[in-house]
Amino acid sequence: MAAISPEQLPRKLKESFDKGSVALDRGNIDYATNFFSQVLAMEPRCLAARKNLRFVQVKRALAKKPSLSSVKGAFTLMGGQGKLGKDPKAALAAAEKLMELDPTNLSFLKFYVDAANGADLPEAAVMTLELARAALPKDVDFLNLLAQVYIANGNPGAAKECYAAVCKLRPNDQAAIKRLKDAAALDTMKAGNWEDTKSDYRTKLKDQKVAARLEQEHRTVQGSGDVNALIAARLADIEREPLNMNFRRALADLYLKAARFDDALSALDEAEKAAGRTDPQIEKMKSAIKVKKFDSQIAAAADAEKAALEEAKAQFIFEDALDMAKRYPNDLQCRYELGVQYFSRGQFTEAIEEFQLSQRNPQRRIRSLYYLARCFTQMGQIDLGFDQLKKAKGELTSMDDDKKDIVYEMGLLAEQMGRTDEAVGYYKEIYEVDITYRDVAKKIQAAYSKKA
Repeated sequence: MAAISPEQLPRKLKESFDKGSVALDRGNIDYATNFFSQVLAMEPRCLAARKNLRFVQVKRALAKKPSLSSVKGAFTLMGGQGKLGKDPKAALAAAEKLMELDPTNLSFLKFYVDAANGADLPEAAVMTLELARAALPKDVDFLNLLAQVYIANGNPGAAKECYAAVCKLRPNDQAAIKRLKDAAALDTMKAGNWEDTKSDYRTKLKDQKVAARLEQEHRTVQGSGDVNALIAARLADIEREPLNMNFRRALADLYLKAARFDDALSALDEAEKAAGRTDPQIEKMKSAIKVKKFDSQIAAAADAEKAALEEAKAQFIFEDALDMAKRYPNDLQCRYELGVQYFSRGQFTEAIEEFQLSQRNPQRRIRSLYYLARCFTQMGQIDLGFDQLKKAKGELTSMDDDKKDIVYEMGLLAEQMGRTDEAVGYYKEIYEVDITYRDVAKKIQAAYSKKA
């Protein structure tokens, strides 16, 4: 059952999806849930609807932990398990009912993985567990389940990170340590193109040793002479094994250390040619190298030339973000980065469009809401800006850097709206945990001086 995009939905279902998205943007959780559920009932292949639905379900669970969910969902779970292998669509529907009841219940999540795999939607299983992780960051059984799903879906690097978290929680668990080592080995195999069936065991074992040696060499580089010697060694390695991606990436890294930016870019171009495909990660590496090249030119330029180079760098970063968003329109990280570029250029309407999309990425939601607020504020729509900040604040618990930024902006907007006491209350929230944040200490002292 191949996943489909919202654009592939029939008109009526696309309208429901869009209404759900609007409701989600406005924080209307119940409406969003209803609309996305309607879409999935008619078209279970729409992964975007399923992802948005799961996001609001997990958000609700984090706000108020469901009670007695195992008891309430027992019959649904047993009935769904009976449909596994017989009626995949019905099993997945039962799994969705359990997610609505409690998307953080481990038994429900295990069944959801089985149901999604049975319906040939493994990406739904991955997405569901990734969103549930926010509620179960230290649950060892959950982390092991997520790691297993990552490995089954060809992502040993993510599995390695999960097993590392388990080992941190249980440092003396030998089984966990072994699983971490196995995942690391699989990740090395994948990085070295070990999935090539033409490679035998001895070749793969050799490749693993090569990867370890390259890493050690990079750690021990002392000066330009060492870098040049390693570059020569990598070129010899590539001539001997032209399809080994470890050597090509290492060569690009060394060129970058030697500030040979054009050579680094050429090495990455050759890596893609050798692989026979484009690689989004390599494209991002190229962009980062080009920015470093600009930085190097700016540092070496005369004062009269610096401004022009800074402008050229800013223009490149903007055009690169625009190009990536066009090529990967469903990559919400790309949309977020483009939104930041629009914001920095004062194109607030365009930035709002990007941030309204990128807020659906759980990893970028808070910063997207923050930027949305600043965009609305810059356009004179202070009340709308305040609403975005209030929404973001409600989704954060600890007073981390993001929350400080958000609460501080709420204080500034409250002042602009003439709500002075409310503004001081926001500044106090920050002052109580970080007296050095911006000018919050001065604001608090000024408020007390007025009362004196």
